[in-house]
Amino acid sequence: MSEDEPTPSGPRPPERPTSREDAPFRLDPDRAALAARRARPPTVSPAIDTRRYRWAIGAFGLGLVVVISVVLFLTRGVATVGVPPGHRLHNFAAPVATSDLVGSANFGKPCKLGYLGDRALNTCLLTRRGPLVLAFFATGSSACVREVDAVQKVSREFARTGVGFAAVAVRGSRSQTAKLVRTRDWTMPVAYDLDGAVAAAYGVEICPLLELAYRGGVVKYRLIGDRWLRPPALAAKVRALLQR
Repeated sequence: MSEDEPTPSGPRPPERPTSREDAPFRLDPDRAALAARRARPPTVSPAIDTRRYRWAIGAFGLGLVVVISVVLFLTRGVATVGVPPGHRLHNFAAPVATSDLVGSANFGKPCKLGYLGDRALNTCLLTRRGPLVLAFFATGSSACVREVDAVQKVSREFARTGVGFAAVAVRGSRSQTAKLVRTRDWTMPVAYDLDGAVAAAYGVEICPLLELAYRGGVVKYRLIGDRWLRPPALAAKVRALLQR
């Protein structure tokens, strides 16, 4: 019996790979992260359903309108801005700013105050003579002052037609109103409404505001807004007033 090579004791060393395919795969962290992001499903934010909030928004808006309406009704009743067409002007006599007449507007019996003459703006007497263009303005508003400028310009065009033109400074003082009359060269009667009585009677809250009334005092047009600062637009309404 021949002698064999001695058999080594202990565990056998691992065999080395014989080819590239047998080599262990070394993970690339950047490529792995990119692959993970591609494989991960996109995150979609849940859609917000606003339908359940719409009724609340609508209810709030409706409630706000109701509250405002109730407040206006309690404080002003059913009054509107100005005198609407088809209704008669509220007659009054108010002191002309450039006269020596001092005081508040008179709503009692203005038709019997003819003795005041040109010192008072008297709507009753003015509408007895012919149609009337009556402007309301605030002395502190440039837009409202330009309204009276437009009325003044149109009044020259209709000087021989019998149409009366006048203006009232709502809640204006005598001195403020008189100063405007002189500096703006207004020749029509311009009264001042010191205590706001005329403004309250006519519901004047905005300007420009003009009332165009037939002879006798029934309103044909109630004109509100900046459109009537343009003399041609106002003149067209005055011509229509004369066509009755």
